[in-house]
Amino acid sequence: MAIEYRGVSKTFADGTTAVDAFSLRLDSRTTTVFVGSSGCGKTTLLRMVNRMVEPSAGQVLIDDVDVATRKPVELRRSIGYVMQHAGLLPHRKVIDNVATPLRLIGVPRADARRRAHEAIEKVGLDAAIATRYPGQLSGGQQQRVGVARGLVADPNILLMDEPFGAVDPIIRAELQQELLRLQRELGKTIVFVTHDIDEAFLLGDRVVILQTGAQIAQVGTPAEILAAPADDFVSRFVGVDRGRRSLRIQHIDGRQVVVDGDGRPAGVLT
Repeated sequence: MAIEYRGVSKTFADGTTAVDAFSLRLDSRTTTVFVGSSGCGKTTLLRMVNRMVEPSAGQVLIDDVDVATRKPVELRRSIGYVMQHAGLLPHRKVIDNVATPLRLIGVPRADARRRAHEAIEKVGLDAAIATRYPGQLSGGQQQRVGVARGLVADPNILLMDEPFGAVDPIIRAELQQELLRLQRELGKTIVFVTHDIDEAFLLGDRVVILQTGAQIAQVGTPAEILAAPADDFVSRFVGVDRGRRSLRIQHIDGRQVVVDGDGRPAGVLT
């Protein structure tokens, strides 16, 4: 399913304009990453898709249907949503947390639990996790459960609001690779929000770099943005101006080591 923003704006009650006349079409079955500093409007854009935030002006469309014509609860139940701290219900077992979206749309309990078990395994978790409570899980496990819950109803659209921002770097890298694997297998329309440009470049088929008010600084594939930053802001944001993205090869102990502009190791050629 394709998502399209047509001239959307959002001004909150305190007078803050989070989004100002934003227009963009997000292709079906691809991952689009909104990236920018805190307060640039990226999460507001994400939440407009499932009507958690209503635009002050403009339209958001899914396959050319204005989401404003859909009942909010019905719409939200048709879209997967994964947030930073997983948002699991602490008093319910993992299996019931994952099954919740199915139960809300009337799927019988036994069928919902069966599909929840499948989703738990799909995100790389051991089946034994199902009987535990969220408080018994690590942060990384909780985030995987959150992804399983977002996928259990097999939605065409998956919204991910900084889902890996609260875990340590090693677990974050594992979760990123897991998402790449899932997207290769499932082909969802994913809208992903992050403030980390490296994460954006890793996960995004297309990356949208935002400034204050959700003004688009540049849109493109990671390669396009790195090859031709639109302006000084983009160069600074992605690190081109500091030589961070300038790589060269050094031969060390018979290996080809890739180093950045400051001579710091960035990887090894195999």
